[in-house]
Amino acid sequence: MANIYGYCRCSTNETRQDITRQERELKALGVTNNKYIYKEYESGTKVNRVELQRLLDSVSEGDTIVATEVSRITRSTKQLCEIIEIAKNKHLKLILGSFVVDCTKELDPMTEGMLKMMGVFSELERNMISQRVKSGVANARSKGKIVGRPSLTINNVPQKVKDMYDLYKSGSISKTDYAKMCSVSRPTLDKYLKIILEG
Repeated sequence: MANIYGYCRCSTNETRQDITRQERELKALGVTNNKYIYKEYESGTKVNRVELQRLLDSVSEGDTIVATEVSRITRSTKQLCEIIEIAKNKHLKLILGSFVVDCTKELDPMTEGMLKMMGVFSELERNMISQRVKSGVANARSKGKIVGRPSLTINNVPQKVKDMYDLYKSGSISKTDYAKMCSVSRPTLDKYLKIILEG
């Protein structure tokens, strides 16, 4: 029996709520089983994505892969062409939003061409966004503005972290307890400890 698989993706700098919205849309497009939804938090330009590869390895002849749009599957035209070839070889159906590519039978050349054009525009959009960001950063730097997160100093370390440092240093409390008592995450505490040691 053929299965319907869903794939949703967010870049790591996007919110997880966006994945939830995609999941709802995937269900509206026919994905009925949650275990068949593959979720990824990676850039669409990254070629080696673990969940996408797991999905492509899982599907078999007659299955359907659903995504809310072409750019969720990939923003790389080259990779999109590779996915089309996999779909043709495995006789899969691709549903990308309102665009349906049926490879369970011989793929219509016009449909394949349209899909590849959508891939080109998706990659172009990504490259234009990237170029605008780089241009904005360069412009800000040329005006003497500090770009990115400001570097932390000893003044940024909360007083409670400083006050309890001796307890941690003496081994009276573990790093996990130290973080909990100061209401910070372990990675944040590590940053603070690095600043304290350097100070």
